[in-house]
Amino acid sequence: MDKISLIGLMLGFAAILVGQVLEGGHVSSLIQPTAFLIVVGGTMGAVMLQSPSRVFIDGLRMGRWVFVPPAVDHAGLIEETTAWSLVARKEGLLALEGRIPNLTDPFMRRGVQLLVDGVEPERLREVLEVEIGAAEARMKMSAKIWEAAGGYSPTIGILGAVMGLIHVMENLSDPSRLGAGIAVAFVATIYGVGLANLVFLPISKKLLIHVSNIVSQREMLVDGLVGIANGDNPRIIESRMRGYMV
Repeated sequence: MDKISLIGLMLGFAAILVGQVLEGGHVSSLIQPTAFLIVVGGTMGAVMLQSPSRVFIDGLRMGRWVFVPPAVDHAGLIEETTAWSLVARKEGLLALEGRIPNLTDPFMRRGVQLLVDGVEPERLREVLEVEIGAAEARMKMSAKIWEAAGGYSPTIGILGAVMGLIHVMENLSDPSRLGAGIAVAFVATIYGVGLANLVFLPISKKLLIHVSNIVSQREMLVDGLVGIANGDNPRIIESRMRGYMV
């Protein structure tokens, strides 16, 4: 569980609610299901319209990374790759074949399989880097649906506010309802701007950080596998891989 994400989300909403109370307002005045429906439904519809179905679904699935980040263990990967290099140095590359079934990461499994198959180092790097580039582009595209939502929701919020004002204008004959009606109308704007800046845009940025970490780990693995294929000293491989750690 990424506690800082949870704390940040709670702090952001708490600051708004406490500020509302300190200004003399009521929290209940910010609870408007109709405005919420307009903003969230309209934003989701706009994002779905601009995105292929696979990208949209993958982006929603990636949303859980905000609170449960994908496993990225640079130190563990360095240790494992160094162990492989020691085995390959003593027993040859074919000795690594028995370790492939125990690898749970498909990318890692393919990389070691290519290594065992005796693929030339530069060809090995080329094949795996193409896969890294394609996966990175796909993950970034999926993560950016949240950025798109952050762009649409303020405008949808304004649309909701205008719709509310239209309803107010239809009731000009009853001045006692104007103040409350206008206040309710502008709640849609609060929802639009608030969700964009407290939820959608931060989620997008957080997901892009996780994508960067995944890509960095895969590039580190490729560097290690190429070093093993070249017959480099295990210490050199370890030192070069540690250069990816920040």
